[in-house]
Amino acid sequence: MNLLVKWMADDAERRACIAEHPDSILVSPDMPLRANLSVLDNIALIPQYRDNLGYDPAADQAWSLLLRAGAESAAFKRDPDLTHAERFVAKLLRAVIGQPPVILVDRPGMLLPDTHYPPHIDALLDKLADALNDCWILDYRWNAPLYPNR
Repeated sequence: MNLLVKWMADDAERRACIAEHPDSILVSPDMPLRANLSVLDNIALIPQYRDNLGYDPAADQAWSLLLRAGAESAAFKRDPDLTHAERFVAKLLRAVIGQPPVILVDRPGMLLPDTHYPPHIDALLDKLADALNDCWILDYRWNAPLYPNR
């Protein structure tokens, strides 16, 4: 897995970067979870829809990812009951299960407003490294001091 932080000067640059990568999957505050589904079902929905996989094998894949991420306690919660960190994990795993060439984590500070997010994201991505291709974090330049050694 290759991790890259792409520094954006403004919203226009961020939107252009997203538009230039239509084959990527976006983890974003603008991409909500399905509120009527549990975290497990939100993740399992992707292989059901994209690969025409039955519920049980799709849920098994989703459960495996939740275990690897250490987030199995959130599996049966629905969006209104999730912490910011649990919601982020759900959105990230929903992207990971789709096996895109690139996952774009858009404005992580908005996704994890109550967390020092760079080390949190690094630790989570380390747990999932062999399940990912490339992961790009799209963040504004003024947040660069939050990222150690980048």
